Amino acid sequence: MPTSTNKAQMVFFSHGGGPLPILGEPGHRAMVNFMKQLPTRLSKPDMVLAISAHWEEATAAITSAEAPKLFYDYYGFPQEAYEITYPVPGSPEFATRIAEMLHTENIPTRLDPDRGFDHGVFIPLKLMYPQANIPTVQLSLISGLKPAAHIAIGKALRPLLSENILIIASGSSFHNFNVFRGQSAVSPNPLNDAFQNWLIETCVDPSLTQAQREQRLVEWEKAPSARFCHPREEHLIPLHVCFGMSETPAQVIFDDRILGLRNVAFLWA
Repeated sequence: MPTSTNKAQMVFFSHGGGPLPILGEPGHRAMVNFMKQLPTRLSKPDMVLAISAHWEEATAAITSAEAPKLFYDYYGFPQEAYEITYPVPGSPEFATRIAEMLHTENIPTRLDPDRGFDHGVFIPLKLMYPQANIPTVQLSLISGLKPAAHIAIGKALRPLLSENILIIASGSSFHNFNVFRGQSAVSPNPLNDAFQNWLIETCVDPSLTQAQREQRLVEWEKAPSARFCHPREEHLIPLHVCFGMSETPAQVIFDDRILGLRNVAFLWA
């Protein structure tokens, strides 16, 4: 059942491999089922703010077009992958508000009226809200991918906590292409499990204080198998924005396999 609150909700999840979830690739079945059912666990938002692993800028950038186009940021797929549509409206007004919140906390920010939504945004949203009727704005990551800087972005956005907004941190709790290629669909991977278990403990364990969670996430490279799961951390860092906004522990809402590798998702609500 949806939550009864109209306050902000924040989710971190995997958007899968390029357009494969939409194209029906079998290794994404659990993820696709999860995405399609996720709105039943949420209050329908008035607005979506998306942070994707696939947009990095020198300063925080925000889409500000009335009708952002799609950015097909993948290659080598069938033609149908480049014909996916998701005509969701943008919101220049909401984008401006986000920029003002970040400026207030001395976080350099710019509006981008030309940038379209990448697959980290339109693939999950097409599964979750196929009607494409919830205005959406995308916020970039900051080059350098510093954990503390992205937690600070989340903290700057805390004024949104009292609003009926859905914040989507679209990345993946596991992202190592070389391992995806060689992984059996059924074999457990102890190195992957070690990091997923650490991430669950960090985000969910009620015995940890928020300060302790923050320290662990800032120093995430010290976690078991951290660099095995994230040779480059762009798919993990969106989680740091959600954590920065949060005031309470998260809930695990997905713990299953995507392309044969264990992946977890979290909800803060």
